[in-house]
Amino acid sequence: MKTKKFTTTQLTMLGLMAAILMLMAYTPLGYLNIGPLAISFNVIPVAISAVVLGPVGGAVAGAIFGLTSFGQCIGIGGTSAMGAMLFSINPVLAFLQRFVPRLLDGICLGLIYKAIRKKTNMYVSCAVTGFFSAFLNTLFFMAALVGLFGNTEYVQGLMGGRNVIIGCCMMVGINAVCEMISSTVITGAVGAALSKAHLIPAAQKTDSSKAVKAV
Repeated sequence: MKTKKFTTTQLTMLGLMAAILMLMAYTPLGYLNIGPLAISFNVIPVAISAVVLGPVGGAVAGAIFGLTSFGQCIGIGGTSAMGAMLFSINPVLAFLQRFVPRLLDGICLGLIYKAIRKKTNMYVSCAVTGFFSAFLNTLFFMAALVGLFGNTEYVQGLMGGRNVIIGCCMMVGINAVCEMISSTVITGAVGAALSKAHLIPAAQKTDSSKAVKAV
C-alpha cells in the first residue's frame, strides 16, 4: 500500500490558498451580498486546492471555507443575515449547515478533477472543476438548508410557499449563476498558469494507455 506524499511546493500552494481564503473571508473580497444569500468567491481557492492536492487539499480548503462561513453567523469576519438567523434557531445545526457542505465540496472536487484530467487537457479540467466547485457548493448548501431548517418559519418564508425545488432556484438565482461563471473562468485560467509553472502534478496515465505502450 503506497502512502500519498505531498511535495513542499504543493504544501506551500495549499498554505497560500488557505491564506487567500482567510483574507477573502475577513474582507469584502470574498462575498458580494445580495438579499439573504451572497455571491461567494471562496469556492475558487477550494477548487484550486483540489486541483493541486486532490481530495485532501480540497477537504482542507473546504473545511477552512466552512469554518469562516460559520464565523459569519456570530459576526466573525462580517455578518451573514441568514447565518445569524439560523444560529439563533439552532447553533449546532447552523454549524453543520455551514461547514459540512463546504467540506464535501472540496472532497468531491478533488475526485472530479482527477477523473476529468485523464480525459482532457489542463485548462478544461480546471475550468470544469471550477464550475463544479460553485455548483456543488450551492447544491450542498441548499440541500443542508432545506434538510436541517426546511420546517422553520424562517426558511418557509424565504420559499414563499413555493415547491422546494422552485423555491431554492428562486433563492439562489443570479447568485449561483455568477458564482459558476466566475469560478469556471478563474479556476481554468489559474490552473493553466500553475500547470505551465509545473506547480500541478502531471495527470496519471490510465491502465489502458499503459497497456498500449507495453504492447
